[in-house]
Amino acid sequence: MNSSAGGGSAMAREPELAGQTVVVIGGSAGMGLETARRARAEGARVILTGRDAEKLQRAASEVDALSFAAFDAEDPAAMARFFRELPGAIDHVMVTAGRPSYGRILEMSHEQGREALVAHVMLFIEAARNAVGKVKPGGTLIFIGGTGAKRPAIGIGIASTVTIALPALTANLALELAPVRANLIAPGFVDTPLSAELLGDDLEKRRKQLRDTLPIRRVVGPADVAALAVHIMANTAITGATYDIDGGQQFVAG
Repeated sequence: MNSSAGGGSAMAREPELAGQTVVVIGGSAGMGLETARRARAEGARVILTGRDAEKLQRAASEVDALSFAAFDAEDPAAMARFFRELPGAIDHVMVTAGRPSYGRILEMSHEQGREALVAHVMLFIEAARNAVGKVKPGGTLIFIGGTGAKRPAIGIGIASTVTIALPALTANLALELAPVRANLIAPGFVDTPLSAELLGDDLEKRRKQLRDTLPIRRVVGPADVAALAVHIMANTAITGATYDIDGGQQFVAG
């Protein structure tokens, strides 16, 4: 047995994603960028996409991205072009793009309601469709959903309806994509730039409320989601699964 004067030595751990390529769609900030950081730390090459070219370029520079592409992920032609132009096979795709639609259901027009219901679901479907033939067997598509359906409230009806559909969509895609895997991460509140934008002056109040009430006694951050995402990438036994990550938010009032 090897030992040192300090009482022992830990074996060096191999990076979990060494030599693999990870595409993050929506990787210029928040959960996407943090996942890119984590994947790079685990030995992966990363390719980032985002809507804001300037912000995306800064993010790509920070993580030494293999490449990056600025486009609207909800544009199916742009999504198809991005995958078509990838220079080779990839190992994993994480889709964090898109944002929830809030507002009273009955105050939305027919077109607004249809767009809100369809956009997020079709984003995932288009990503999956274009990943066929690009993602290596055993790799995974990771989608980001939410836990809103477990806590109905006025103003989140459309977002809740979409989030409750995503686990079923993911499970079915896991069958159609096999041996490529498909999995869903369903966060509650995550302290990201998007959360700050949506909450504005109420952000600190929300943080305090969560610190006071969540069973974990802290706010969930992008690093928590990133750690789960990288685990899903590395663990090739996981497919068709949905992972709630909300610090127990769905179990407490408020």
